[in-house]
Amino acid sequence: MSTPFDRLGPDLVTTDPEVVASFARDEAALGVAGGAGPLAVLSPRSTADVAAALAIAHEHRVPVVVRGAGSGLSGAAAAPDGSVVLSTRRLARVLEVDPVERLAVVQPGVVTGDLRAAAAEVGLFYPPDPGSVAFSTVGGNVATNAGGMCCVKYGVTGDFVLALEVVLADGTVTRTGRRTAKGVAGYDLTSLLVGSEGTLGVITEITVRLLPAPGPASTLVATFPSLGAAAAAVAAVTRAGLDLSMLEVMDRTTLDAVDRLTGMGLGADGTPAAMLLAQSDTADAARALEAMAALCRDAGAEDVVLADDAVEGEALLEARRQALPALERLGDWILDDVCVPRGRVVELLEGIERVAAAQALTIGVFGHAGDGNMHPTIVHDASDPASVAAAGRAFEAITALALDLGGTITGEHGVGRLKRDWLARELDPGAMAMSRAVKAALDPRGILNPGCVLEP
Repeated sequence: MSTPFDRLGPDLVTTDPEVVASFARDEAALGVAGGAGPLAVLSPRSTADVAAALAIAHEHRVPVVVRGAGSGLSGAAAAPDGSVVLSTRRLARVLEVDPVERLAVVQPGVVTGDLRAAAAEVGLFYPPDPGSVAFSTVGGNVATNAGGMCCVKYGVTGDFVLALEVVLADGTVTRTGRRTAKGVAGYDLTSLLVGSEGTLGVITEITVRLLPAPGPASTLVATFPSLGAAAAAVAAVTRAGLDLSMLEVMDRTTLDAVDRLTGMGLGADGTPAAMLLAQSDTADAARALEAMAALCRDAGAEDVVLADDAVEGEALLEARRQALPALERLGDWILDDVCVPRGRVVELLEGIERVAAAQALTIGVFGHAGDGNMHPTIVHDASDPASVAAAGRAFEAITALALDLGGTITGEHGVGRLKRDWLARELDPGAMAMSRAVKAALDPRGILNPGCVLEP
C-alpha cells in the first residue's frame, strides 16, 4: 500500500497489515477501536524524523496517533481508520542523568522502571511508580500525567517534569520549560502539554526532576472484615496526617484473584474483605506505621502486621502490582479509574458494591486509597450481549457516582476515547471552550489524535 509517508524510507514506515494491526490499539475495552484501522506504523529514530513525519501528515491531513508501550487504559492510543501510528519504541535512550542538578533527560520510549534504575545508580530517586512501571514508557506517563502507588507522598508524573522537547502538528520543533531550580517566564506550556494525550504535540524529549534516594521503606499490612471498615481506617489515617509513601487497598475479589495467580497465601485463613498496604520511607517510619496500626485496629482490623524487612515489603508490593493481571484472568474486563475526595472513599466503595449487586457482576476494587483514586475492575463476558450491556451500565454508574461525590472521571489513566463524552459533564462550558480553543490553536487541521479527549 502506497502512502504519503513512503518518502521517509522503508526503515521508518511499516504497512504490513499484521504489524500495523498489532499497533492499532491500547488496553482499553468498550469498543474504542475497530474498523479498517490505521494505514501504517511510523517508527522514527530521531526528533528530525518525527518532524518530517508530522510535516507530511499536516500537508495531507492524515491523523497521527502516538503510541508508547500500548499499555494505556483509556483508548488514547486506539488508532482510527485512515490514521498512522507514530511509535516511540526507537526513541528509547536515557540521554543524561545529572546528579548535581538532580535531573534526567530521556526520550519518550524509555521504560519508567529503567529511568528509576538509572537515577538509583547515582543515588537519586524518580518517584512516579505506576503499576505498569516495568513496561510503561515515560512518554506515555507524561501524556496521561500518570500517577501510581507513591502519589500519596510524591505526587504524579507532572510534578516531576521540568522541560519538554515537542514537535507541533505542522512539524515545528520547540522546547518548553527549564533545567533550573526556578523559572516563571511566560505561560506554563510544559504543564499544558503534560496530560494532553498526544492531542497538542508529539513529545520527543523529557527532562525530569530527581530527588535524593529515600531510606528503605517499612511496610504495614492490615486486613478488615468489610470494605467499609477499611475505608474508615483510610479516613482516620488521612486525618492523622501520617507520613506515608504509599497507602493501597485491595478488596476480597482482588485478593482472591492475586492469591490464585501468585500462590502468596493471602487468603490462607479465609480471604478478608479488604486489605490495606502502607509504606513509609522516612527516618521515623516505625512511629508512623505504629500509629497507623492503632488506627486500623480502632477501625476494626482483624489482623495488622508490620515489617521492616525490605524483601518482605517488596513481595507484598508485588502482590499489589499483580492486582490487574490477576483480575484479567477472571474473564473479560473493563477497568475504571475514578478519584474522589479522600473523605468520601467510604461512600465510593459502598456505592461500587451496590452497582455490582444491581448489575449481578463481579467488580474487583483496588487502588490508591491515600489519594482517593480507585480502580474498579468490571468482569464480564464479552461474548454475551447482556453481560456486555450490564458492564457498560456499571461503568457509567461508577463514573457518575465519582462525579456526584465531588470527584473526577479519571485520576491517572487519562480521558482518552473511553471517557471523552464524560469530560463535558465534569468541566463547565467555559473550561470546555478554553480546551477547544487551545486544541484549535496548536492543531488547526485536527490531525493529532482526533477523537481523543475532545470530539473531533
